[in-house]
Amino acid sequence: MSGSSRSTDLYRRLAQLYVGLALYGASSAALVRAGLGLEPWGVLHQGLAERTGLTIGVVSIIVGAVVLLLWIPLRQRPGLGTVSNVVVVGLAMDGTLALVPEVHGPAGRIALLVGGIVVNGAATGLYIAARFGPGPRDGLMTGLHAATGRSVRLSRTCVEVAVVVTGFVLGGTVGAGTVLYALAIGPLAQFFLRVFATPAPAPAGSAARDVPRDPEQGRAILPG
Repeated sequence: MSGSSRSTDLYRRLAQLYVGLALYGASSAALVRAGLGLEPWGVLHQGLAERTGLTIGVVSIIVGAVVLLLWIPLRQRPGLGTVSNVVVVGLAMDGTLALVPEVHGPAGRIALLVGGIVVNGAATGLYIAARFGPGPRDGLMTGLHAATGRSVRLSRTCVEVAVVVTGFVLGGTVGAGTVLYALAIGPLAQFFLRVFATPAPAPAGSAARDVPRDPEQGRAILPG
């Protein structure tokens, strides 16, 4: 691949990263406005926001930074996408909440919930497939997997159950949206990872490609 082609690919991946992170924050804000239950970490962020008086976006940034510190004993290495995730998602969330008014009526709230979950799945596929490193919370799961030998799925389940319970006790919203998110986000993210995958060029003499992989089975996630 020529230098100009590599530069074009880099710029495309950067755009994909930041669009994905901004959409992730916006979709999380949509779940807040729907008022039917948040994603697991959103429950914690909302509960902490209720207790501290900080905005939910600022709380998200603080929690992301704290989780990133937990990477140190787990020997995880953050990438550009990891650090950007901490900041951009929270800013996009607060910005969206400032622009989008409260929604009244069950039809509007359900539409906002479903749309928010779908966009969240697309955003996850966008920023992960850009290959600039996982988000701080995803890295925590894979770090626990590496440190304990437990599956990523089990590590994620244990952490997210603890997060939801803590957030609920603090005043976060748990509801039908929380359950729907838990059921839908995995298949949605997997689908959009295939759609947005950006394989890197193989090294000379090698047919291997750097593509996103299924963390549970180690299989490459390829388009189509």
